[in-house]
Amino acid sequence: MTSLTQDSADELPLPVDAPAMSPDDLAALTRAMNALEHPGLAARLANLAGKPIEMVRHALPASAVEAVSNAASKGITLALNTALRTIEHAPRPGSPLLHKAAAVASGAVGGAFGLPALLLELPVSTVIMLRSIAEIARAEGEDLSEPETALACIQVFALGGYSEADDAADHGYFAVRGVLARTVSEAARFITERGVVVEGSPVLVRFIAHVASRFGVVVTQKIAAQAVPVVGALGGAAVNYAFIEHFQETARGHFTVRRLERRYGKELVRSEYERLAGRG
Repeated sequence: MTSLTQDSADELPLPVDAPAMSPDDLAALTRAMNALEHPGLAARLANLAGKPIEMVRHALPASAVEAVSNAASKGITLALNTALRTIEHAPRPGSPLLHKAAAVASGAVGGAFGLPALLLELPVSTVIMLRSIAEIARAEGEDLSEPETALACIQVFALGGYSEADDAADHGYFAVRGVLARTVSEAARFITERGVVVEGSPVLVRFIAHVASRFGVVVTQKIAAQAVPVVGALGGAAVNYAFIEHFQETARGHFTVRRLERRYGKELVRSEYERLAGRG
């Protein structure tokens, strides 16, 4: 098992003769940029709930927001443990539709029994989404036995956690990835050296806190949508379908960028990405 992480790879010199990006890869990068810079979850949830989700979210009592934050942190912790202990032993690739079906079923239960059930259901949904994210990572050439790849899978939950009120400079893909870079690198090094997940380790606690803080934004939107009385069980299933689809799209974008970075180098890929995003 190598100890080189994605973020330590940033320090390696880029090849001077890096090839220009092929039309197919440039098209793939464009799709990735659109998924990562223009997430559509809030709009989808607003259509389901019949009103702007940000309005509903801000109407939630402080106690509910705190409960959601705690549930998001627990969900990320469980997903991290699952990723590091079992993800590399998955017997064969799973179906994105199968993962969606499982998420829909758990969402229906949460929608039917209200906020307490939603909070209990969240860790289940998070692990289901993790499995889907891992399969997307594997399809893009990632080695699931590497701790850094497992952390990159968890990182998707932060990359998909944008608020409508966020400033573009705060939630751009590379901006968020840059904020997480140090904790990802430290956590990967820690896990590689120890070989196990140590509960309560400050390094992992920091990583989980960073991811959960952004994941909680989207979870709160999800909870707000499912808490609308007219949504109910059927709507809860639809909300979870949109929820997992959102993170699948984010994962495809994230791991497409990483695949292209391995081929062309980080500098060229980021330059092309920012140009496509209108920031170059």
